[in-house]
Amino acid sequence: MKATLLYAAGDVRVGDVPDARIQQPTDAVVRVVASCVCGSDLWPYKSAPATDHPRHMGHEFLGTVEELGSEVTGLAVGDLVIAPFVWADGTCEYCRSGLPTSCLHGGQWGLNGVDGGQGEAVRVPFAAANLVKLPDTTAPDSALIPDLLTLSDVLCTGYHAAHTAGVRKGESVAVIGDGAVGLSGVIAARLLGAEQIILLGRHTQRTDLGGEFGATDVVAERGEEGETRVRELTGGLGAHRVLECVGTEQALTTAYATVRDGGAIGRVGVPQYAQGPIGMDMIMRNITLTGGVAPARTYIEQLLPHILGGEIHPGKVFDRTVTLDDAPDAYRAMNDREALKVLIQP
Repeated sequence: MKATLLYAAGDVRVGDVPDARIQQPTDAVVRVVASCVCGSDLWPYKSAPATDHPRHMGHEFLGTVEELGSEVTGLAVGDLVIAPFVWADGTCEYCRSGLPTSCLHGGQWGLNGVDGGQGEAVRVPFAAANLVKLPDTTAPDSALIPDLLTLSDVLCTGYHAAHTAGVRKGESVAVIGDGAVGLSGVIAARLLGAEQIILLGRHTQRTDLGGEFGATDVVAERGEEGETRVRELTGGLGAHRVLECVGTEQALTTAYATVRDGGAIGRVGVPQYAQGPIGMDMIMRNITLTGGVAPARTYIEQLLPHILGGEIHPGKVFDRTVTLDDAPDAYRAMNDREALKVLIQP
């Protein structure tokens, strides 16, 4: 089968790999209907050292069950399913407490002999725990497929930022970053009842989409100028909650400068820094720093009805669709800011 492979920084190819197959009785094989390139995929795309053993890429996918191991329950061949962006066993203490990203026996797609999502098919370990069956009325060619695919990662990540930051009805929320995660954070803040949602971003096409998703204000300025503008929009105090959806030290610094005393920062941007401003300023102002990697499997069934009911359309973050053979150009387009988020249809 074909899969997307990362050989070195800037060197993504589509090549032949062994077919996905059942290896354990708890496995399933899923034929991929849709996958995509994530902003976090761009970090290894920019920095990976050269190798003769390329990594299988992709951790967001949706597809149909093609084969089931003998111990898999609750699923049938032909089911349309969503997979979270990390896999877990579903039974360890962390999984039972709603934190499958810390599973004692889980892992990441594309590593240690597990297929990546940007390919024709995927072997799914612990299939019963990881795969979420969609309603039988949802067809593989449904117009909802882009919306549903966001449940694999990006929508759940934006929701995690808002949920852990404690967004409540009537509050003000600042969202740092106009990428797909930031835009998903806008959707999440609106779902949780925020009255004022300030989106910090300077790409008009993206911030316009943020307005469609529920942002009440847009701040295009950066640095101190942007921080001052957020405080002006919040009566001089800062936002109750700030969602940091970028992952740079500057974004974290902006989050501290725009949150009000006693507020909370939900940090979900993949950190590209080793240190940050978490000293006396944080403790003297009673600021809570929370967030982390999103336990998407915990949120999928909670967010799914909002999509099926037409309340939200997060799939609008996909502004380009390509075939699997064009996956390398999808990486280039996102890296060059020509595309917000690219959907791949094998």
